Amino acid sequence: MASIATIYGDLDAQIYAKFKSIKLLVCDIDGVFSDGRIYLGENNEEYKAFHTRDGFGIKAIVNAGIDVAVVTGRTSSIVERRMRALNVRYIFQGREDKSVALQELLAVSGVAPNAVAAVGDDVPDIGLFKHAEFAIAVADAHPLVKQRADWVTENRGGFGAVREICDLLLSVNGKLDDFTGASV
Repeated sequence: MASIATIYGDLDAQIYAKFKSIKLLVCDIDGVFSDGRIYLGENNEEYKAFHTRDGFGIKAIVNAGIDVAVVTGRTSSIVERRMRALNVRYIFQGREDKSVALQELLAVSGVAPNAVAAVGDDVPDIGLFKHAEFAIAVADAHPLVKQRADWVTENRGGFGAVREICDLLLSVNGKLDDFTGASV
């Protein structure tokens, strides 16, 4: 089986081709952008941690012309604020049926399913995989998600998985070295 060298190691040529066809990256939040833990304070505050390198990657692919969407079952002002800071175009929160949410997203965005990559970590994210050409699981995803994924990242959710995907999207499009700016 042919493979192509990347900064993350060799990538199967078929997976490389899938990366090259992506025009819309759709991600879950908890367990993909974050490590999946939710911190609750005494006064009902909610905290999430986001990795700045993931943020830099998202800004880079948006700058390179790849749209980004998030689809999450929870609703959080933290997510809204973070994704807006990264120029994420589509933010779908409070969406327990992610399959329906992705169908709505495809209609709104005009992007064909064969140009969509979906990233998840837990069973509800399998709904995203049903309408995406390329299903990606983060390294620490639930086993059922990994079984249904076309590819699994080397990095865990909240610890560089999103950046890994972004870097590969940039690399296959010859734009890995094109973006500069601040981490956010």
